[in-house]
Amino acid sequence: MLSQPHRSLSRRGFLVASAAAGAALGLASAPARAGTRPRPFGRYGSPAARRSPKTLYVHPGGAGDFTTVRDAVAAASGSGYTLVIAPGVYRQTVAVDPARTEMTWIGASERPRDVVIVYDNAAGTPKPGGGTHGTTGSATTTVQADGFTARWITFANDWLRADHPDITGTQAVALKVQGDRSAFHHCRFLGHQDTLYADSMALGTFARQYFAHCYAEGDVDFVFGRATAVFEHCHFRTLNRTDLPAAPYGFVFAPSTAGANPLGYLVTRSRVSSEAPDGHFKLARPWVPSSDTTARPMLTVRDTRLGPGIDAVAPYTNMSESYPWQEQRFAEYRNSGPGATITVPANRPQLTPQQARSATPAACLGDWEPWKEAC
Repeated sequence: MLSQPHRSLSRRGFLVASAAAGAALGLASAPARAGTRPRPFGRYGSPAARRSPKTLYVHPGGAGDFTTVRDAVAAASGSGYTLVIAPGVYRQTVAVDPARTEMTWIGASERPRDVVIVYDNAAGTPKPGGGTHGTTGSATTTVQADGFTARWITFANDWLRADHPDITGTQAVALKVQGDRSAFHHCRFLGHQDTLYADSMALGTFARQYFAHCYAEGDVDFVFGRATAVFEHCHFRTLNRTDLPAAPYGFVFAPSTAGANPLGYLVTRSRVSSEAPDGHFKLARPWVPSSDTTARPMLTVRDTRLGPGIDAVAPYTNMSESYPWQEQRFAEYRNSGPGATITVPANRPQLTPQQARSATPAACLGDWEPWKEAC
């Protein structure tokens, strides 16, 4: 999303561009033990023992049907395909268009560090033929289809400010997801600014999304968008900023919920940690984009531990003075940790117990129950 340009960031090494380097940092899979037969697709079959005609296997070394995730998606024309992805670092951009519904991606090792989909476009990165990518175009992975599910996969954007001091459009999206009934289990989302874009296909479309046991890290607005999104048992980590002289270093959430949508972001039974100094991050700020000035951003954080990196005195701030956070739909309930300490009650709106009964995953997602979906 649009924000003030930031000076370059010197932090390096949160992700790597090759499987060899990934192994050195623990991002790629460990070698098979001596005397054991490699099973790159784990318990999910193989091209010789295919689970179903719509199961496709991806392996960077050629042991599958395809060597890239992008080629496998292109071949999966229609609905109901499953991609089983072997360990590796897949440096590419990938897009799942609206026609490829009910698609599932499985990280075969069942360890999200082993399967990494990564690229390094930013909003200000020049495009071939002219212009720049913009925030949406910077996404490493874009999912527009309904019914998408991913398990045990890392989605990353490793563009760094420090490497591109001439670029002011520093938004760099790891995943943009727009489809309804989009579920992510045990996944990681790595980036800096605008890491996870939980959005919808259109202003009047209320897309439901579910993130369970996931990890997201970043600095500026690193979870943002207008989806109805539930984050359950997730870990959000705020990164340090050596390029800024003072707080705030960034913002965890920046919802842009449509005014007509009664349900925005719900964070429950999760935690927020930080590698930055205490009090240097805001929990959220509302994003009212120029394309929807009637937006009323909504965020509820409940039963969640907020670490000392969050500014407990003033956890919310404005993105634009024209749309103060106090006029949006921000609330908390039964949070814990030093970042949740209520010192100025007016700065921390709280749900009543009666209101909290309606702030649950089931209430947000209606007849869709992704926590019951089997792998």
